[in-house]
Amino acid sequence: MSRRPISTSPTPGPQGDSERPPKRPRIDHLTPDSFRNGIFLAPMVRSGALPTRLMALKHGATLVWGPEMVDKAILHAEREIDPVTGVISYNGKTRAMFTTHPLEKPYLIYQIGSADPELAVQAAKTVMQDVSGVDLNCGCPKPFSTHAGMGAALLTNPDLLCGILEALRRELPREISVSAKIRLLPTQEETKKLVERIARTGVNAITVHCRTRNMRPRERALVERLKEIVEFVQGLGLDVAIIQNGDCTGREDAKRIRDFTGADSVMIATAAESNPSCFSATPLRDVESTLSPSYVRLCKYLDNHWASTKFCVTQFKGTRSAVSKTDSHELKSRIAKAKGYEDIEDIVESWTGEEEFNEISRIVEARPPRVSADAEQEEVTEEEDIPPSCATPPDRPNPEPPTSGAPKMGLRMPMPAILTGSNMVSPTPTPGGMR
Repeated sequence: MSRRPISTSPTPGPQGDSERPPKRPRIDHLTPDSFRNGIFLAPMVRSGALPTRLMALKHGATLVWGPEMVDKAILHAEREIDPVTGVISYNGKTRAMFTTHPLEKPYLIYQIGSADPELAVQAAKTVMQDVSGVDLNCGCPKPFSTHAGMGAALLTNPDLLCGILEALRRELPREISVSAKIRLLPTQEETKKLVERIARTGVNAITVHCRTRNMRPRERALVERLKEIVEFVQGLGLDVAIIQNGDCTGREDAKRIRDFTGADSVMIATAAESNPSCFSATPLRDVESTLSPSYVRLCKYLDNHWASTKFCVTQFKGTRSAVSKTDSHELKSRIAKAKGYEDIEDIVESWTGEEEFNEISRIVEARPPRVSADAEQEEVTEEEDIPPSCATPPDRPNPEPPTSGAPKMGLRMPMPAILTGSNMVSPTPTPGGMR
């Protein structure tokens, strides 16, 4: 067995001056660094269901946003845990309003629709045991969100918008991240002024959908406007990540957008709705055969409501090579007409949803733990300060004199591990990669 060289130096006691300070622990909650260098699943009503989020994580999404939930709605929900699957449901009178699973908790951001600081805090506290962060929706232009002063309506009421964020940050535990998702305002100056106010509330991140409130999805996102906003935020000296949203099609496109705008990360909506594997460097082709059956199997295992499953699957589309357009249309037609899972058994072949879930679990749980930037740098510094130890081959006596005060470092170099069969002792574990 390899060991450190013998030293006669006294061992420092608990209060010894030479005692190395304890390492900073790895972190399992989100920080501003968690929102950098990533590619995220956007919050999407109906399409952002639990199975879609899990599929996105399987294929490389760094973080996932749940669909917007109005603050009052979740306050009256009943939390229930499925003893078989572990799915956590927040149930309304007739069905689950929001479902999640402990597997996604380290990566899950819960989006709130609110126009009231007190209600927003109550809603966040209701679900905070099952999520890693909360996000305030300040960009949805749909009437169901704006009619009560929520969503994009907050863009014209910055005092209320920032009041909600300040309340969330003040009342929630520090390990729960707080962020906001906004749209561009008509002018750059207006947008920068709003972004600065939001950044000073203490949020971890700001997502900027690069369209104005009145722009429709078919209109090209104004991505070029984000570069100036990113530079402006960097000039403020605040530790706030800026996330781009709008028209990103996948991993390679996200890299292009980050290079162009300087954004910390990129969020994908429409492309992920069409193909949740778009986060991968090699997204699935022929989704009708490579994605839809496994997605349906997973949905049935997780007891996802059939109407939700049907809606999500009928949105899937992508590059085809082995599946014809006719076959694709026939599959979607079959699913659209189905009344329940039992009507499409011949399409999914076998109900092996548990196996689908276990595969996702294996992939997600294999991700390296998060490490804060400061902690990672401290570990690297520690390694640089400690001289490398020598390893004595097991079949040789220790060459050091038994009474020497320290190893004779200059007389003999340690034998290469390939010859000795022994590895050098690593005094400090190599820091894991940040996510």
